Amino acid sequence: MESFYLILVVVLFALAISDLIVGVSNDAVNFLNSAIGSKAAPKWLIFLVASLGVLVGATFSSGMMEVARKGIFHPDMFYFSEIMTIFLAVMITDVILLDMFNTLGLPTSTTVSIVFELLGSAVAVSIIKIKSMSGEMSELAQYINSDKALAIISGILLSVIIAFAVGAAVQYISRLVFTFQYDKKLKYYGSIFGGLAIAAITYFILIKGMKGSSFAAIEVADGVTIKKWVGDNTIKLIFFSFLGWTLVMEVLKSLFKVNILKLIVLVGTFALAMAFAGNDLVNFIGVPLAGFKSFQAWAASGVGPDAFSMAMLKGKVGTPTYMLLISGLVMIITLIASRKARSVVATTINLSRQDEGDERFGSNFISRLLVRNTMSFNKRLRKVMPAVVVSGIERRFEPVQLTQEQEEDEDRPAFDLIRAACNLVVASILISIGTSLKLPLSTTYVTFMVAMGTSLADRAWDRESAVYRISGVFTVVGGWFMTAFVAFSVAAIVASAIALGGKFMVFVFVGIAIFMVIRTHIIFKKKENGAEEDDEFTEPNINTQKVLERSQRHSISGFIYASKAFELALNGFFAEDRSTIKEALAEIDEFNVKSKKHKNNIYKAIQRLQADSVETGHYYVQVHDYLRELSHSISYTVRPIYHHVDNNHKPLAEAQIEELKGFATDLSAFFNEGLHMLKEEKFEACQELINKQAGLLEKLDTMERAQIKRIKKKEVNTRNSILYFNLISETKNVLLNAINLAKSQRDFVQHTTEES
Repeated sequence: MESFYLILVVVLFALAISDLIVGVSNDAVNFLNSAIGSKAAPKWLIFLVASLGVLVGATFSSGMMEVARKGIFHPDMFYFSEIMTIFLAVMITDVILLDMFNTLGLPTSTTVSIVFELLGSAVAVSIIKIKSMSGEMSELAQYINSDKALAIISGILLSVIIAFAVGAAVQYISRLVFTFQYDKKLKYYGSIFGGLAIAAITYFILIKGMKGSSFAAIEVADGVTIKKWVGDNTIKLIFFSFLGWTLVMEVLKSLFKVNILKLIVLVGTFALAMAFAGNDLVNFIGVPLAGFKSFQAWAASGVGPDAFSMAMLKGKVGTPTYMLLISGLVMIITLIASRKARSVVATTINLSRQDEGDERFGSNFISRLLVRNTMSFNKRLRKVMPAVVVSGIERRFEPVQLTQEQEEDEDRPAFDLIRAACNLVVASILISIGTSLKLPLSTTYVTFMVAMGTSLADRAWDRESAVYRISGVFTVVGGWFMTAFVAFSVAAIVASAIALGGKFMVFVFVGIAIFMVIRTHIIFKKKENGAEEDDEFTEPNINTQKVLERSQRHSISGFIYASKAFELALNGFFAEDRSTIKEALAEIDEFNVKSKKHKNNIYKAIQRLQADSVETGHYYVQVHDYLRELSHSISYTVRPIYHHVDNNHKPLAEAQIEELKGFATDLSAFFNEGLHMLKEEKFEACQELINKQAGLLEKLDTMERAQIKRIKKKEVNTRNSILYFNLISETKNVLLNAINLAKSQRDFVQHTTEES
C-alpha cells in the first residue's frame, strides 16, 4: 500500500513539473508584455532580468503555500487517501486546462484555476464521503472553508475592476504630465518620476513581499527579525528609498545619459517577475508539496490510509528553500524556451498596441454598443467643458508623427516607454499588496487589466480599433470565467472517478493528461507554422522582389487548394463518404483564412513596392481579389455536396457520375498546367491555359444540357437537379477566377520587372 502512495507522490511531482512548464508559458505575459511591447531592451536582456526576478521571487513564496493545504477546505475532515484523491484531481485538471489555454494563445489565471480545482475536487470528495456515511448535504459546510474560498474568489474578481481603474487613472495623469513628446519633460521631472516608481517597487516588492518569504524570520540583531525590523522602520524606508533612487536617477541621467524610462521598465520587469514567482509558485507546486508532506506524516504514523486524519495540514509547514529554487530554475528554462509563452504575450500586446493594424478579434454587439454610447457621452461631455480645457487636453494627447520609414517598420514598439513604466509600476504594487496580505491574487488578471486600462487612457482604442479591442478583452475575460467553471467541473469529475473507481482510474487520467498535452502541442505546432506563413510583412526590409515571390506563392497555393478540394469532394461524393468531403471542407476553410489574411495585408504589401508603382500595385490587388474569389467559389461548390451526403439524399445517377469523372480528369489537368506555368513563370503558355478553360466551360454547358434532358425524361428529382446545376454553375466560377488569378499574376510579374 505504501508503495502505491509513493508512486502517487512521484506522479504529483511529475505533474507539478509539467504544470510549471504550461503555467509559466501562460503567465509569462504578466511580466514580459510591457518590456517586449515597448522594445525597452534587447530580448536577451529582458529575459535575463525576468529570469533573475523569477529566481529571487521563488524563494519568497513559502508563506503562500498554505493556501493549497487549508485555504479552500478543512484538511482535518479528510483522511490521507481522500486528500491524495483531491490533490491528484487538481494537478491532472490543471495541466490539461492550462495547456489548452496556451495552445489557444489566451492568457488565463493559474490562481483561479488552482482555487476552483481545489474547490471542485474537495466538494466532490466531500459529497461522496457524506453519502457513504448516510449524512445530509448540509454537512458540506464542515468540509469546505467557504469563508476563505469566498474571500479569495471575491478578491480575485475585485482585482479586475481595481486594476483596470487604477491603470487607466495613473496612465491618464502620466500622459497629461509627460505627453507623447516626453523627452523634454523627462529632463525636468524624469528623476522624480523614476525615484517614485522604483521606490514604490522597492517598498512593495522587496520589503512588503519579504514578509511572506522564507528569510523573514532571520535575526538581524538580538531578538529582532527582518520582518520586525521592516515593520518598525517602514516610514523611514519609504522616504529614504525615494530620496536615494531620485538621486541615483539624476546621476544616471545627467552623467551617464541613461534612459530613465528604460531603466524603470527593466527594474519593473524584475519586480513583476519576482512578484509573479512569489505569488504564483503556490499554484504549481503547492499541491504536490502538500501531498508530499501528507505522505511523510502518514508513512510515519503506521495507520491505514483510510483512517489517518490530515489535521497536520492545518499547521504551518515550512517549504525547503532548495525546492523553491529548483522550481524557479524550471520556470526560467520554460520562460526562455517556450514558444507558447510568446503566443500568449502576443495576444496582450496586440490588444494594447498604440497604432492600428490587423485585429485578432472580431467585433460583437456589446463592443459596438459600448463604443457607440461612449462616443455619444464624450460628445455631450465636450459640449459642457470649457473649450480651453478641451483643447489643452487634446494637445497633451497629440501622438508623435512618424516618418515614412518608421511607419513602414513593422518591428517598431507597440507602445511607448511611459505606458510600459505605468503598466509595470501599477501592476507590481497591486500584486505585491495581495502577496503581502497572503491573498492568492491573480497576476494574470491584474497585469492584463492594468495593460487594458492604460491603453484605454492612452487613446490606443480609437474609432478604427475600439470595437475589436473591447471584443478581445471580453473574449479573454470570458475565458477567465470559463476557467473557473471548467476547473471546478473537470476537477470534480476527475476526483469522483478516482474516489469511486480506485487505483485504475488514477493511471487512466494520468494517461489522458499526457495524451491531451501531446495533442494540444501538435495543434499548436500546426497553428504556429500557419502563423509563420501568414505573418509575412512583419519583418523589416521586405523589398519588391520579396513581395513578388510571395504573390507567386499565394497564387500557387490557390491553385493547389482548389485542385485538392475539388478532387476530394468529388471522390467523397461518388463514394458517399462524409469524412472525405469533410477533409475537402477543411482544406477550403484553411484556404479561406489564408486568402483573407493575404487580402488584409494588401496595404502593407503595396507600401513595400516602389514609390511610383501604381500600376504594379493595381495588379497585386487584382491577384488577391481573384484569390479570395476563388476561395469563395470553391467553397460554394463543395458545401452543397457535403449537405447532400450528410442529409442522406439519393446518390447521383450513373450517367452523372460518368460525366463528372471525365470532367474531373480534365479539370485536374487544367490545374496542373496552371501550376506549372505559375511555378516556372512561363506565361507564354497562358493562352493555352485559356483555351483549356474554354474547353472545360463547353463541357459544363454540355453537362447542363444533358441534365435538362434527364429532367424532361423524369430520370432525376428536384433535389438532384438543384445540386447538379449548382455544381456546374459554381465550377464555372472556379474556372473563371482561376484563369483571372493566373492572368493577374502574369501582369503583376511583367509590370514589376519592367518598373525595376
